[in-house]
Amino acid sequence: MSSEKTILIINDDGIRSRGLVQTARALSDLGRIVLVAPLVQKSGVGRSLSLFEPIRVSRATIDEYEAYAVAGTPTDAVLLAEYAILHKKADLLVSGINVGENLSTESIMTSGTVGAALTGASQSIPSMAVSLQAHHGDVFEPRTEIDFSVAADVTRAIADHIVTHGMPPNVDVLNVNVPMGVVQPEYQVTRLERNVFDIRIIERLDPRGNAYFWIGSDFKQSETPGTDVYALNNGRISVTPLTLDNTARSSETLLNKWLHALSSR
Repeated sequence: MSSEKTILIINDDGIRSRGLVQTARALSDLGRIVLVAPLVQKSGVGRSLSLFEPIRVSRATIDEYEAYAVAGTPTDAVLLAEYAILHKKADLLVSGINVGENLSTESIMTSGTVGAALTGASQSIPSMAVSLQAHHGDVFEPRTEIDFSVAADVTRAIADHIVTHGMPPNVDVLNVNVPMGVVQPEYQVTRLERNVFDIRIIERLDPRGNAYFWIGSDFKQSETPGTDVYALNNGRISVTPLTLDNTARSSETLLNKWLHALSSR
């Protein structure tokens, strides 16, 4: 039986994204590389599933790599990779390299990049998500040449460590954010900032005078040391350990008292 590791590379930017092939090149010596990604851009869909329509999968030509385009979401791609393409669990799932950071509790709830990694973890696959800080205008449709070199080196180093030593204890996903322009990587273990966006609702009128809306946002600056946003804003590589268990355990006692008071009314 072959001992070659299978490295599954996912993203939410689409099968033709620049970050996907950069990740493949960085990890090419770790084992069998398989790229499975949405056919088109699927940022912001979180862990959504395509439950009410069929999902088509087609082979894609991405350099010399084995690649598959999925007409669905990043979560669809993870599940189809395991159950319809590989017919086994990958030894490692890497989601990225995403163009644009994925920070804070607010962002990871909607991020397709982090969502894919969380889905992999729910299938008991060691999983990591990697995002590269980018100028606002480059996030969805890059207009400039993006330097992936440091992010690729960081991805390679962490992936190799996971393959060799396994995930850290009690960690389901490592969410890695790399600042743009960094030369000498400096890692920092971080926690999630509470939120990172100032939401803006932009109203427009169509030619018939009916209102429609765009949801926009501006990044906040963080003054809270130890958070992922603060680390990235200060030029450090943020490594945030995530768990699938969202239970607020520190509040269990208070919640029991709250429920007791409710039932006594």
